[in-house]
Amino acid sequence: MENLWLERRLKTVSKRQHDHRSPFQRDRARILHSAAFRRLQSKTQVMGSGQSDFYRTRLTHSLEAAQIGSGIVAQLKSKYPQQCAELLPTDDTLIEALCLAHDIGHPPFGHGGEVALHYMMRHHGGFEGNGQTLRIVAKLEPFSEQNGMNLSRRTLLGLLKYPQTLDQLNQPSEERPPSNFRQLKAQDWHPAKGIYLDDADVLNWVLQPLSLQDKTEFQQVKSKNGCHHKTRYKSLDCSIMELADDIAYGIHDLEDAIVTGVVSRNDFEEQVIAKLIATDDAWVQEYAQPLAQLLFSEQHHKQKDAIGGLVNYLITAIELQDLNQLLNTNFGEPLLQFNARLPKVAAKVLQIFKDFVFNFVIKQTSIQRIEYRGQQIVMELFEALASDPMRLLPSNSAKRWQYAKDNGLNHHRVIADYVAGMTDDYATKLYKTLFLPSVGASFREANL
Repeated sequence: MENLWLERRLKTVSKRQHDHRSPFQRDRARILHSAAFRRLQSKTQVMGSGQSDFYRTRLTHSLEAAQIGSGIVAQLKSKYPQQCAELLPTDDTLIEALCLAHDIGHPPFGHGGEVALHYMMRHHGGFEGNGQTLRIVAKLEPFSEQNGMNLSRRTLLGLLKYPQTLDQLNQPSEERPPSNFRQLKAQDWHPAKGIYLDDADVLNWVLQPLSLQDKTEFQQVKSKNGCHHKTRYKSLDCSIMELADDIAYGIHDLEDAIVTGVVSRNDFEEQVIAKLIATDDAWVQEYAQPLAQLLFSEQHHKQKDAIGGLVNYLITAIELQDLNQLLNTNFGEPLLQFNARLPKVAAKVLQIFKDFVFNFVIKQTSIQRIEYRGQQIVMELFEALASDPMRLLPSNSAKRWQYAKDNGLNHHRVIADYVAGMTDDYATKLYKTLFLPSVGASFREANL
């Protein structure tokens, strides 16, 4: 079974002289050297890209997640040596690759861009950042002609945070489309989280080694009235990557907001410290006492030490759990049977920090206004490009669009691919080129 997880969709690959790398080392290299990964340096994480050279971008966030992912693997191997010897590769390369790649499908302007593209694609299969990540690594990046980076099957499985197609998950919005883009409410048009129906062939190939029972259970969804359906399970590797992502978001991204004065110490004490002291963990209660003073200190080494202590607490708390025992599942594939999870109290601690970042940073009016502006830019760019693709798309994308249209494929997806691949800066410049008059606009500006 292990050999099936190491397979690549394109079986004929170039042989390099004296190349002794493992499959996952090759995967990591392809991710690191991809254009999609480089573009993360100019895509919004929490603060807007370009507002300051201090703020974390999607790129620095992904690098921090990779480091945390390596720490999680080290902890699991220390706690469960025998099980991890059977479940995990000998080195950290696979988890690092997943953490580095997990955000490359996110469009410009964060969730504002995601909502905008989903709205524009609402009649053509929708748009979602995680689905776009799979599409990039499996189809779009030019490491091969038609199979993207041609990553190993296990790496692709690890990137499947939501292993079901959007048509099985999406609940159509009850809101009528607005009369113009300016009136679009983001909260009414958030996408479901899953894979595009256009890429069902990739999903089916990734899950091919599974028994019918495992595949059916793995793709189960849970329903909630009035909301999108959600998938229930993820693989072991994906669970490690998602924990690393959550810790980097909840703890490290908080540092940006504190150091730049976006959040107040009073709000932090009320919404975080008070809740930490109310937990059932004596270490957390004690650690929380001086935490606000340390994090809001002008001595940055104290901030770093406090942040490091929180990250270490969360990493060392992570457990390897058997879902067959915990949730009464019946998985036969070990990569699905086991997940990395935080115990109840530690999970609550992380959620306290994540909620604070969401409510007191992301939902701040100043940041929402920037996200709204990005949302408008993305929708107007999509509309313009879709109006005359052969005239306005770059030649490579125009050829892809024409091929898709001529062969009965989803040609709207080609436009979404192009817009989603833009950085915040590139999208802004292209918007200015198309819509804002300027004296003496150069050929270079018009040729973005």
